[in-house]
Amino acid sequence: MHRRDFLGRLAGGSLVLATGCAGRPGAAPRAPQRLFFTSAGKTCLIHADGTGFRTLEFDVPNQATWQPGPFLSDGRRVLFLSMEPRRDGPGRPFEEYYTQTPTHLWIHDLDRGTLEEVATRERRAPFYTPQALVDDHRILVQVVRGKVGQVVSMNLDGSDARDFTKPGEGLPYGFSVSPDRRRVAFHLASPQGYQIWTSDAEGGDRVLVRSHPDHLYFGPTWSPDGQWLLFQDCLFKADPGHDASDICVARPDGSGFRVATKGQEQWFAATYGNPTRRGGGSNMPTWTHDGKILFSRKSPGARVPWEYAANRPDTDHFNRDWKPESARGAATVCRLDPRDGSIEPLTHRVPPEWECRAAESPDGRRVAFCRNGVGEMPSLWVMDADGGGERLLSRGIDGAGADHPRWLPGR
Repeated sequence: MHRRDFLGRLAGGSLVLATGCAGRPGAAPRAPQRLFFTSAGKTCLIHADGTGFRTLEFDVPNQATWQPGPFLSDGRRVLFLSMEPRRDGPGRPFEEYYTQTPTHLWIHDLDRGTLEEVATRERRAPFYTPQALVDDHRILVQVVRGKVGQVVSMNLDGSDARDFTKPGEGLPYGFSVSPDRRRVAFHLASPQGYQIWTSDAEGGDRVLVRSHPDHLYFGPTWSPDGQWLLFQDCLFKADPGHDASDICVARPDGSGFRVATKGQEQWFAATYGNPTRRGGGSNMPTWTHDGKILFSRKSPGARVPWEYAANRPDTDHFNRDWKPESARGAATVCRLDPRDGSIEPLTHRVPPEWECRAAESPDGRRVAFCRNGVGEMPSLWVMDADGGGERLLSRGIDGAGADHPRWLPGR
């Protein structure tokens, strides 16, 4: 299993799952906008003005972490993934033991406070991870058996499971559902490399969007109008730690492909912290309501203090050495227009720091993002959509860091 196969998705972060794209901003919300974020393996909830902070606590034994997934159409019920204590560790290599960890899927009603386990019928393996919520009744789930992963389409209760991909063709993940819910996009970690595909909601009628053995194509996302796909392109042979990438766009049939940035400008494998407390995970660019792209632009020659150890076996799925003396530069939130390649900086902190996970609010008025200095855990910030008005929301539970922000649907 490739080292990026689960990076940031299942190591205490928020599940970036596909539920279609948010609609164009409309009237002001009737209630304060809220965000999820993760801290110390828990899911937290906070208002965009910094009030209302609380940690979601679930009274379920033997669950080490909880991660929020997509919302159902009512905007009230949300899918959660919980994980029992991990089976990998010293003497137990990640590739062999991690996917022996039992996981559980739940639906939590934020208004009523209820929690119901789902995907329990006809269970195929201990390790399930949700990939996309096709609608309120059907879900795509990654199932791993004997270190071989595939995606299965099933009802929310786990019944009527149908193979979406076949064992052995590679590991598919990074799913995104089109706005009309008729197509899904995903990347496939295949023997031929990381490829971008689209298909119908059951895995049929596949179209190869992009593939090249020298390029790691990752994380396709549909544009709000459903006409384009956004994804990343990492030159992994020269960058085995996947620290950087370029941003690409293409039509869902593969036509119109172009690289919208130059020189691997996007900060891809976001890492942070220090030897006492550290973390990381794939940093994904996101669409705005008007067809532009938020991303983390690295300054020329920028380097994080965590240097990837390319010549050492990856036993902890981090595999980096702490070298703060080598750190330089930063990565700042910018807005990219893929039509002409123009880039607009949105943050102007002096000196600049490392910023990632920028996401526009449902009404298009704010942007949430994470920020950290060298050796620091990330903190959660919001700003006006055009930059300015920055406000620190949280440093996490007891300063443990605030990562993976996600706006709750407008209601």
